Amino acid sequence: RLRVVAAAAATSAALGRAGHRAPPVRGGTAAAALPSAGRSYGSQAKEEEELRVRYLDDEHKGIVVLGLNRSHAKNALSKNLVKMMSKAVDALKSDKKVRTVIFRSEVPGIFCAGADLKERAKMHSSEVSSFVSRARATINELANLPVPTIAAIDGIALGGGLELALACDIRVAASSAKMGLVETKLAIIPGAGGTQRLPRTIGVSLAKELIFSARVVDGEEAKSIGLISHVVEQNEAGDAAYRRALALAREFLPQGPVAMRVAKLAINQGMEVDLVTGLAIEEACYAQTIPTKDRIEGLLAFKEKRPPRYKGE
Repeated sequence: RLRVVAAAAATSAALGRAGHRAPPVRGGTAAAALPSAGRSYGSQAKEEEELRVRYLDDEHKGIVVLGLNRSHAKNALSKNLVKMMSKAVDALKSDKKVRTVIFRSEVPGIFCAGADLKERAKMHSSEVSSFVSRARATINELANLPVPTIAAIDGIALGGGLELALACDIRVAASSAKMGLVETKLAIIPGAGGTQRLPRTIGVSLAKELIFSARVVDGEEAKSIGLISHVVEQNEAGDAAYRRALALAREFLPQGPVAMRVAKLAINQGMEVDLVTGLAIEEACYAQTIPTKDRIEGLLAFKEKRPPRYKGE
């Protein structure tokens, strides 16, 4: 009984902390037919180009797109890129107007090739350890964002690139995309969550097989083993997965913002405990939705047979 009460109390405390963050100041953006315009974080032009952060508008309002853009390095994770990712994620997690985050690549044929090995070769051994810790922490921050996250994999996602995608709630990939945790080829192991998130996604035995063999799978096989949720044929523009991710994100927009955040918390915490404790966590999370204005608006909209107008308090 003490364990159940403690879990429920911890969940309520986490929800309380999440509800008192002040959103950062945001600016208006313009959206094209397929949204690509928006505001970027970062004080230096080079940094802004390596990670493009776009707040979409119009019918896509509430969707934020994080775009990797290191074409010369196949979007490899460098110290600077990891720093920019951490900064962007930190801003997003306290912005109550953000409803869904899509992680994609701005470079055709590439999602992320993993860590920047050329940069790493120039690092001292102590720097390598620090970099891996920072990358792991940043990917964990992405996984803990309180809103739904979608990885749009339109190309190669290897090593840290796949670990980045695994930290997202949902993965969509083109059939031609290539994915794998290939670290054992370099006599190391996945160090940014791969050994933990892959087994939780596709099962222990199959995850071991893929990691031991450093095997790379395409979008079709990734879908068949449960690594991704949706597979699509690539188009001429090379952004089929992004388009599918965008359509999926739009399905999330009409739902109650507070309920979406609490549902994600309940699922994430519940997956790490036994069923009895998980049910207690669900009960604590459900209680957080009862006093909200979102809930009242949802019930009223249902009664009046109209779309709800949520404010997401």
